[in-house]
Amino acid sequence: MRFGLMTDFRNPPQWARPSAEVYADIIDHMVWAESLGFTDAAFLEHHFTDDGYIPSPLIAAAAVAARTKNMRVGTNIAILPLYDPVRLAEDGAVLDVISNGRFEIGVGLGYRAEEYAGYGIDLKSRGQRANEALEIIRRLWQGEKVTFHGKHFHIDGARVTPRPIQQPNPPIWVGGFNRAAVRRAAKYGDGYTGPATKQTLQMYREELQKLGKDPSQARMTGGLPWLVVSNDPERDFNRFAPHVMYWYNAYAKWFEGTDTNVWPHLDSAEDLKRLNLMTVVTPEQAVPMIKALFAEVPVETFGIAIAPPGVPVSQVRDNIELFAAKVMPHFK
Repeated sequence: MRFGLMTDFRNPPQWARPSAEVYADIIDHMVWAESLGFTDAAFLEHHFTDDGYIPSPLIAAAAVAARTKNMRVGTNIAILPLYDPVRLAEDGAVLDVISNGRFEIGVGLGYRAEEYAGYGIDLKSRGQRANEALEIIRRLWQGEKVTFHGKHFHIDGARVTPRPIQQPNPPIWVGGFNRAAVRRAAKYGDGYTGPATKQTLQMYREELQKLGKDPSQARMTGGLPWLVVSNDPERDFNRFAPHVMYWYNAYAKWFEGTDTNVWPHLDSAEDLKRLNLMTVVTPEQAVPMIKALFAEVPVETFGIAIAPPGVPVSQVRDNIELFAAKVMPHFK
């Protein structure tokens, strides 16, 4: 199992710092994390927010790629229907070249009507747009000269130069929370990213089998964003709880009126405990917990958030170092 760090660069108004400071802090610490043994850096995406949620994850990935040697970099997830697939294929190929073959792309559909309106795209078209884009991107990365006329994209004679370093293509991870997302991952992706549960794995294998693919080769990534390893769990729970509640409640507000409803609104820090949405444990507790969670699920990369919104990464360095020193060696 590989271990990665994820971030959305949120900078909430109540804890705001200069944006340049937030970005430098996170990017510097992503580079530092490679020296601790973290193997992956993943960047999320949303648009038009009040808290600076990163809208351009490939640019952040390129910044980390240029300063690291072995760490894999990418998106988890990029909101695929908002992209032109040829442009994304070209940007991804260049990032794979810059990183010497360390780029991975994770994509999903998104769900916020405001984002689609801002891009002038019909929200209802997102599934079909994603399917067409995934086909186009894979074909371009595999060296085809692509002519494609679908419902949403019309392309004549496109090709990507330079080609990505990774062959036949950089890994494509498809994410989501329902059967349709798992079906899309099976048909168009190299793996699934999302809730790494036995139920999801079973669905994924079923969809692979329907397509004549080997279900035993199912690839998944997952994690627990708000797993914190600490020598003083009670102290750190109280320290980080307001920031993690902000993270969940921002999503809960976005979910209102959409077809996505993953987390409820949290009224108190006790809700984090009651719903198991934030876990602060000692290293000795974390190791068996991770092993139990993924004993029957073939998770390739286990991800945690680098820091809660509004918390400088310098304030969680001890937690990250403890995770690397006392937890990760048990999974080599």
